[in-house]
Amino acid sequence: MNQRIATSNSVTALAAGPAPALRFSVPLSATRHGARLARLLATEQLRSWGLPFDPSLLLVAELAANAVLHGRVPGRCFRLGLVVTSPATLRIEVTDTRGDRLPVRAPDAGGLLAESGRGLLLVAELADRWGIEEGPVPCKTVWAELDLGPAAEDRPACGAVRSDDTSAKAGAKRA
Repeated sequence: MNQRIATSNSVTALAAGPAPALRFSVPLSATRHGARLARLLATEQLRSWGLPFDPSLLLVAELAANAVLHGRVPGRCFRLGLVVTSPATLRIEVTDTRGDRLPVRAPDAGGLLAESGRGLLLVAELADRWGIEEGPVPCKTVWAELDLGPAAEDRPACGAVRSDDTSAKAGAKRA
């Protein structure tokens, strides 16, 4: 899976991208309740479009939680966007009003016992592509894309053991 962080200007990205076939967008309060509501609304929208929940909902949950924890400005909301474009790509977008605080990938921040700091590692592992779009000021959008076509069938289900993950197999045999 592609673990590259892409940064672009949102105006350029919109002009260059394909026209969306399906679009959903909703503003939500930048609270824990808003993050939970993002997951629930995404579930219903994906269901109405007939799209799989896995790993889409995990990506929505992580990006919404990051917007609430790291992108919160008192009195401002964040926006959840789901877009299906041709050819068969689901784009999950979360926009917050803290454009001055861009996400940073820090895999060893806090060590193994840290209680946080692994969210973007999950996004990088689950998404086929992800990145950050700056603007319009003061906003930023963190997005993740999932291929929905035949290439998506190669993606392991969440919680599934990858065939190349020998440590997980060994742990399963001991149990």
